[in-house]
Amino acid sequence: MDIVVFGAGGRAGRQAVAEARRRGHRVTAVVREPAGHGDLADAQVVAGDVTDAVSVAQAAVGQDAAISAAVDLSVPPHDFFTESSRALAAGLAKAGVRRLVVVGLASILPGASGAALMDEPGYPNEYRSFYLGHAAGLDELRGCDLDWAYLAPAGDFDRAGARTGRYRFAEHGDPASRISYPDFAVALLDEIEAPRHHGAAVSVREA
Repeated sequence: MDIVVFGAGGRAGRQAVAEARRRGHRVTAVVREPAGHGDLADAQVVAGDVTDAVSVAQAAVGQDAAISAAVDLSVPPHDFFTESSRALAAGLAKAGVRRLVVVGLASILPGASGAALMDEPGYPNEYRSFYLGHAAGLDELRGCDLDWAYLAPAGDFDRAGARTGRYRFAEHGDPASRISYPDFAVALLDEIEAPRHHGAAVSVREA
């Protein structure tokens, strides 16, 4: 397949590129500054802006599916995530790309109580504006016509974790849960190759 990965320079994006290449797919890696990402040489690295529909469409022409792991911490979270969701919806549609898998955030998905994890007692909320930005971006996706899936670690990432090739979908978020970036990338690529979730936000945890 031809797969475009937005935000390919971050931890999740890099692992998505690596997993796609491991499976033999052709990858277009979209970053803001290609000169700083020579280590992505196994992919076609292009400059792009995930908050601009024209830029998204240009990067997505000829692709079969898209992954977005993009984030820009220099921009207010609400602005970035709503603008990127809108641009992805418009740009991918213009390019004729139907399938989008987005790297999400556990905090905004249901916890054990059924409420959003960020609203459960004791959950740390010093980054609540970031959580709410993700939630606003997800709301934008819910109103678009793409075949999208929003995948989030059930808790957080194990930043030093290795690839086991195993994971499972969780019924709810769990702050204690950890999954490695490589195993999360396996889930992302499985959703590209054999989609199981359509217009849905789901949690992923270690197997």
